Amino acid sequence: MKVKDSATPGTTIAVGSSTAGTANRGGVTLAGLGVVAFSLTFPSTAWGLESFGPWSLVALRTLLAAAIAGAVLLAGRVPVPDRRHWAGLLVVVAGVVVGFPLLTTLALQTSTTSHAAVVVGLLPLTTAVFSSLRTGARPPRAFWIAALAGAAVVIAFTVQESGGALSGGDLYLFGALLVCAAGYTEGGRLAGVMPGWQVVGWALILALPLAAAGAAIALPLEPVRLTAHGVIGLVWVAAGSTFIGLYVWYRGMAEIGVPRASQLQLAQPLLTLVWSFLLLGEEVSTAAPVAAIAVLVCIAATQRTGRARRPG
Repeated sequence: MKVKDSATPGTTIAVGSSTAGTANRGGVTLAGLGVVAFSLTFPSTAWGLESFGPWSLVALRTLLAAAIAGAVLLAGRVPVPDRRHWAGLLVVVAGVVVGFPLLTTLALQTSTTSHAAVVVGLLPLTTAVFSSLRTGARPPRAFWIAALAGAAVVIAFTVQESGGALSGGDLYLFGALLVCAAGYTEGGRLAGVMPGWQVVGWALILALPLAAAGAAIALPLEPVRLTAHGVIGLVWVAAGSTFIGLYVWYRGMAEIGVPRASQLQLAQPLLTLVWSFLLLGEEVSTAAPVAAIAVLVCIAATQRTGRARRPG
């Protein structure tokens, strides 16, 4: 009996470890897919601005994404979230659904997509800081060293790419950085108590009245010149970036934690530069491969540090 008892716990531990490892890999994959989707946001927004004004584009992308979310929520007969979750959902609305898209769209009127990538270069570190303050999670020192190193590489690379000059849209970009980090943090926390797609879906539904009012006001005031690029850009930022991208992103954050998931976004500026070259014809310097390798090393380091510790 003692032999049997001693064997049973060993098997349980092995299975638990295997399951945790599988879930960890799945979370990294989901968050990584979110980063790929987000990396297309700036080039798609630049395309969208060929057909729509900045306010119209943001309002329409939110309306389309909310229509998709509403259909999915209705099909799944998802109940309305508890009242205690509404405040968190409003933070997601303000930061991710409205704030970041609007501020970056305004910035892209005067900034190139490669320059705007500076925001994404700082976003992983800012999100990790917000998460630590909001949830009490305490990533180990090695995590912060790797995160700071990755942020430094991305900032140095993107500033060098832009010639070291600050554009008029930089205030919009830094504002977008702060509101998006808050929205990611709160959305990642909510994704731990409800499915990530529901977090995204209900946030979009809450934003629907504001988006409808914005579209009604902006469309008559801003000229609309429909082009293939403009329509494709609008569809992608609505369905790809706002709904699908946020869905896999929040689900991945729920599985591996907000700080670790946030560091995967260190690869986003470099991916954005690739898309900018392929889709917009913007030039990419020969320093890109060097920066890419350095960033990938930093990402690997943050993923090896393990989950953040919580106080107590």
